[in-house]
Amino acid sequence: MNWKQLLSDKRSRGAYTTGARRENPDLRSEFEKDYHRIIGSASFRRLQDKTQVFPLDKSDFIRTRLTHSLEVSSFAKSLGQNIGENILFYEKDPDFTPRMKEDISSILQCSGLIHDIGNPPFGHFGETAIREWFQKNLKNISFHGRSVEEALSPQMLEDLYHFEGNAQALRLVTKLHFLVDEHGMNLTYALLNTIVKYPVSSLEIDGKSKDIKYKKLGFYYADEDIYKEIEEATGTKGARHPLTFILEAADDIAYKTADIEDAYIKGMLSYQRLFEALKELEEAHPEEEFKPAAILSRLYNRGVEKQLEKPEEYGVKNWIIRVQGYVIGGATKGFTDHYDEIMSGTYQKDLFYGNYVKDIMDVLGKLAYEEVFTSRKIYGMEAQEAVILEFLLDRFMSAAIKFDDDQPLTSIDKRMIAFISSNYLEAYHTHGKGKSKEEKLYLRLLLVTDYICGMTDSYAKRLYQELNGFM
Repeated sequence: MNWKQLLSDKRSRGAYTTGARRENPDLRSEFEKDYHRIIGSASFRRLQDKTQVFPLDKSDFIRTRLTHSLEVSSFAKSLGQNIGENILFYEKDPDFTPRMKEDISSILQCSGLIHDIGNPPFGHFGETAIREWFQKNLKNISFHGRSVEEALSPQMLEDLYHFEGNAQALRLVTKLHFLVDEHGMNLTYALLNTIVKYPVSSLEIDGKSKDIKYKKLGFYYADEDIYKEIEEATGTKGARHPLTFILEAADDIAYKTADIEDAYIKGMLSYQRLFEALKELEEAHPEEEFKPAAILSRLYNRGVEKQLEKPEEYGVKNWIIRVQGYVIGGATKGFTDHYDEIMSGTYQKDLFYGNYVKDIMDVLGKLAYEEVFTSRKIYGMEAQEAVILEFLLDRFMSAAIKFDDDQPLTSIDKRMIAFISSNYLEAYHTHGKGKSKEEKLYLRLLLVTDYICGMTDSYAKRLYQELNGFM
């Protein structure tokens, strides 16, 4: 792979050129234009009412998908600047230019904004609920004398059984923003390839593989055409785009440190529990110069000296900032140390693999899992969310299977279809032209997940209540 091709500014629909624009040229790069397209979109705005960890939380401190995405964008841009400067300083690539460094930073800034844009309401549990609905129901729903499970091709079926927010993000920005035409946001191919964390179809998923690119699907059968165009233009040839490793690292830094801070503020993780876990890590690695427990203790003591009301909170919040800086350095080193493998498409791990930063990140992830994600409070919230999503899927899927087919719609079915965004319906009709009955069925099932993934947490809850007569 080479940077000139990897940083392709091609779009599905080329840029408009008019006499007026030539007289008054827009001096922004194509990647800077992507940024403004994203922040002006309704899908990006909806992230302010989507769960990061705590659904429908009343606190204005706890992070939403929007604040998480802004943090990822910031970390990704910083990593891009660090890594680009490193490539230039150490002359790792004779063809790499200062302009490429700027373009990398812009692409990564944009990718952070949209990396979660396809996620359904209620966080990652929403993805699980959608997958489980398909696994439970498709074999029992009839379609022209066969079950839906029998009617769909293996890849279509695996797409649904492995429903994935990352693949939904690619679908959303390339096809579902049906404003000007069928090209969605019409973003640059370099940016689009960066957000594809897993450049494989649902038939290629291999949970036992040591290569992280096979962990989940990266694109649906319905979107394979646009992905192949992107892959061809950027020259990745089935490999991860190098910037994807950086985006993934930024995401890991953002959510693993933020989960700790949010858990502390919610009273689910104590200062003492965090200190003890970090102390164990220090004792296991006495040779390391970075001492996370000692830093936390020192910051706490500073809070005491300042006679602050909550020195523990002062310590935790400032410790988060210190550790973020340290792990940004670790990710930068991970990319530059494995530069040749990443550029050849043979690197199979994340940027933290095999170093002390990985151990710190693992401790933070373990703490969040034990103290937050498996807590009674979160389980209770997820049980409520499952009821909402299962009800909505039942109602909308029943209508969608019969819609645009020679099966009669009930009066309720017609009303359920009427709820679905006209943009999504227009996209369905455009991409369904000339397709077989089975392919159109598959697209209608995606039409429902498209609509539900576009919902905010509040809207999903409100629609559920209204449809159940809770006015």
